[in-house]
Amino acid sequence: MQRTTSFGSVIVERITGNPAASVVMVGSLVLAVVIGVFGGAAQLVNAVVTGGMWALLAVGLALIFGVANVPYFAHGESFMIGAYVAFFVFDPIKTYLQDNSNPLLFALGPFAAVLAAGVVGFALGVGLERLLFYPLRQRTKAGEWVMNAFLLTLGISFVIINGTTLVLGPNFQGIPYYWAVDPLELESLEVRVTVDRLVSFGIAIITIVALWFFLRRTRIGRAIRAVAQDEVGAQLVGINLNFVYVLTFGLATATAAIAGASLLSIFQAYPTVGLIPLYTAWYVVILAGLGNVAGAIAGGFIVALLQTATQQWVGIGWANVVPIAAMVLVLLIVPSGIFGSEVKGVQEQ
Repeated sequence: MQRTTSFGSVIVERITGNPAASVVMVGSLVLAVVIGVFGGAAQLVNAVVTGGMWALLAVGLALIFGVANVPYFAHGESFMIGAYVAFFVFDPIKTYLQDNSNPLLFALGPFAAVLAAGVVGFALGVGLERLLFYPLRQRTKAGEWVMNAFLLTLGISFVIINGTTLVLGPNFQGIPYYWAVDPLELESLEVRVTVDRLVSFGIAIITIVALWFFLRRTRIGRAIRAVAQDEVGAQLVGINLNFVYVLTFGLATATAAIAGASLLSIFQAYPTVGLIPLYTAWYVVILAGLGNVAGAIAGGFIVALLQTATQQWVGIGWANVVPIAAMVLVLLIVPSGIFGSEVKGVQEQ
């Protein structure tokens, strides 16, 4: 009988079997307690909510790197496209609701915008893989793939950003909120959380769990993990590598687009909005370990805690400096990342 593995058990196994991971996780828990005690429960809630979105972004990036060995530097543009799609879907809904009372549309309209962004993001990933990465894979010599793929992703990023600026202009397109309701308040903890942020966290967690279930419990998901472990072995047992690559790109870009759509009230849509999410996702992936999907989930919350603590006691201008410093320190001690790299053959390529 095949042993099934839950999300929690995999995380625990990665931590308990890895001294570096154990130290970092204990330190993160201590930092969370310190933030909660001295910064207030509101700061801790903010860190958790932000960590959910960073984890969602990093999961897609880790998936592409782990399965296809692509250092994907256009991931932020998927985030940006998701934000734009959500805006253009939700804006007419918002306009209609200003003059018409429709409780069902009021409740479900934002989810329609997020779902549309996910569909467009998936289509974007499939299109990029078939039109650009597949031909590159056929023409790349052994040992040149990672560098060629890296340069291609930079080109994709440049084209999408400048194409968006040309077509839509540099103006900000955003919304103040999805749901025009009062924030939720926990008076005993002095916590005030907007419904938008709470729902965005829920969307992130549901998406991550759904992706985890797909990769662990479905035949196609197991095929994706098999390719990540050994491409040649996967081919020998009849797995279609091209299909796996297409699906991987589609899923990864869909997660980034969903993140961009969910955070539209925080990150307004404009051509370069994806830069900060892209850099943060790379902090998480490198810190956790290249291609390590499970590690990227935990890494998202670790980076969010570091950013929150830095903003609270050092200054908002240093929010990204501390994660970079932590990343450098970790790589000096554990070159493969906290949870270990799962990218096969990067050094050889």
